[in-house]
Amino acid sequence: MKDRVRKILGLLDSPVDALVLANAVDPHLDRSFFYLFDVPSGLFEASVAIAHPDGELDVVTSPLEAESAEVAAKSDPHIRLHTAGRDESAPLIQKLLGSASKVALNFAELTHAGYVQLEKIRPGVTWIDASKAIRQARATKDANEIERLRKASEIGSKVGGEIPGLLRPGLKELELAAEIEYRMNRAGASGPSFSTIVAFGPHGAEPHFQPGSTRLETGASIVCDFGAYYRRYASDITRSFHFGKRDAEMKEVHDTVEAAQRAALDTIRPGVRANEVHLAAERVIDRSRWKGRLIHGVGHSIGLAVHDGWYYGPKIEDPLEEGMVFTVEPGIYLPGKGGVRIEDDIVVTRTGYEFLTTAPRQYLEVAA
Repeated sequence: MKDRVRKILGLLDSPVDALVLANAVDPHLDRSFFYLFDVPSGLFEASVAIAHPDGELDVVTSPLEAESAEVAAKSDPHIRLHTAGRDESAPLIQKLLGSASKVALNFAELTHAGYVQLEKIRPGVTWIDASKAIRQARATKDANEIERLRKASEIGSKVGGEIPGLLRPGLKELELAAEIEYRMNRAGASGPSFSTIVAFGPHGAEPHFQPGSTRLETGASIVCDFGAYYRRYASDITRSFHFGKRDAEMKEVHDTVEAAQRAALDTIRPGVRANEVHLAAERVIDRSRWKGRLIHGVGHSIGLAVHDGWYYGPKIEDPLEEGMVFTVEPGIYLPGKGGVRIEDDIVVTRTGYEFLTTAPRQYLEVAA
């Protein structure tokens, strides 16, 4: 993890004496804590990681997580593990910070209560916001991260290819969502990377729809958006189907979304501005009869979080870099009728990109 510590600290505007990443309680956990401390399991509530300019990392955690913490610490000589109860952690953190007078924090994830506690532990310290540097560091993935993302994507792709065989009249949205998550776990996921979206018929026009008790009927379009966690890294995939006799309009919508995704993918290579990817897809959709029905950005980074802190849209001019992993997910949404979204995970390579998700993405009519 030494390289990751130095990567973050090197992206700060000025040198600091330390970087502190502090967890609260679930769900207020800083995923960047796990970026620096690559621990296989555990919540690590109220745990603190203190990174130093030489790349060394002190981790303060509780006896509750001791076994998992020791496994991780043994694999990296640059990690020093400290186990303490909650009442003992404050003086230990104070000792580990030593004479530090300028300390970086992840303002984007630190709770207010956590900040107040640090103020009490080290009064008079100048606190620096490291959020941007952390986001930049996490945007490009190393080989280990890409391998985990590849595995998470393989799990999602496997289940994505199985969805057509699960469809039947009367199936509830929630039943299909549960089956998707069950199959991802059977395939090796530690859990879903976000709440699975299954939307039948008109519900598909709502990108972040929460599945309910609506039953599948012949003639309905279907949008399934789901992802797997594998060793803390996420995948995110969306596939759209049609159940029963072809709907000519929805087939045309699907063809247009496919073309939009291909146009976006064709732009991807290092140095290209993020908004060029979005605009390539948007132009295809806006030349169709569904102009303006792309109502979200065409992608976001994925990693330790399914929305990993970086995204691209029509105004984002950040250049793509080799090692970035993100989604490409154009969609068209027709209120009252349904929607189509096609979403894949890709990694930017030296000359272009590589698919991580591989489930069939072409228009598919499933016999009712």
